[in-house]
Amino acid sequence: MNTRMRMGLGVLALSACSSPAADPYAAQSHAFGPIAIGANSEDTEKCVAITLNNDEALFINQVELTTGPGFHHSNWLWVPEHSFPGPDGVFTCDDRSYDQVAAGLLGGVFFAQSTQTAHEIQQFPAGVALKLPAKSKLVAQIHLLNAGDEPLALEPTMGFTPMPEADVTTLLRSVAFEYHTLALPPGRQSRFSVECDIAARHQEVFGRAPDFKIYYALAHYHEWGMGLTIDAVRSDGSSSTIYSTTNNVGDTLGGVIDPAFDMTGFSKLRLTCDYFNDTASTIRYGNGTGEMCIFNAFSDSTYTWAGGALDNGDPGTPTDVDGVMSFTRNCQVYAVDGEH
Repeated sequence: MNTRMRMGLGVLALSACSSPAADPYAAQSHAFGPIAIGANSEDTEKCVAITLNNDEALFINQVELTTGPGFHHSNWLWVPEHSFPGPDGVFTCDDRSYDQVAAGLLGGVFFAQSTQTAHEIQQFPAGVALKLPAKSKLVAQIHLLNAGDEPLALEPTMGFTPMPEADVTTLLRSVAFEYHTLALPPGRQSRFSVECDIAARHQEVFGRAPDFKIYYALAHYHEWGMGLTIDAVRSDGSSSTIYSTTNNVGDTLGGVIDPAFDMTGFSKLRLTCDYFNDTASTIRYGNGTGEMCIFNAFSDSTYTWAGGALDNGDPGTPTDVDGVMSFTRNCQVYAVDGEH
């Protein structure tokens, strides 16, 4: 971990999520099980919805997810409660045309789970919080994977504790960049890197160069991942590392960046993921036997930032750099007003 950091197929029974507590600042716990996962099975088609029934905005400093074995990973976002309509609980994603990128543009990232962690807490420094507007709900796509010979039954919970608005000193919004055009060569080490120019969009929106700070970061990759790095790049090509990790799947891959990284003087974000494919087949982007390269973070920008190499086309011709097959792609950058 970078020194800057401290850090199924089976029958699915749905249950309603808990109602918000009468005390607006009381801890909330929302159950979304039980979930049955058959032996030696995988399910990547399920999503979760939790309507918060909040008439006022919520300010969240800490989020806690408890899952259990067989819950491979999940990415949680907040959206307006009318989005992806349907009852709370677990549902088939395609039934509501759920799309994670679309959800991120409608709302923002709420919590990102490290791969295969059964319990994880996302906590920001004192006074730093996410704002969930009134009438919000949480949505997530979940990846269930049971490699064992016995079925599993999970009772997951999503919990958080709101804080008074008067105690909030800094509001955070999400930053999410991904690399979709992965093609890990068999029996080789490989690297995939994309540089994203945020300065042009920042200048367009704010009339000035980037000046926000990044407070928290999390990497997402699967079993062939050797590490992920996010660098801030200056206009002259020099760079500084914001965040990096070489932790294995099952370890926590996120944490507070202390001190917060200041983007002043930088014009680009560079996402790099490293892999070693020890199989005889090319591994592409996806769940299960696929790989991923995703960076989630939170900044004090008033805009939500997203992008990366989001196409699913030909990965291109790699360059052999000291035995590492190195790929690059063009970047798409999106910025959305955090108050939408």
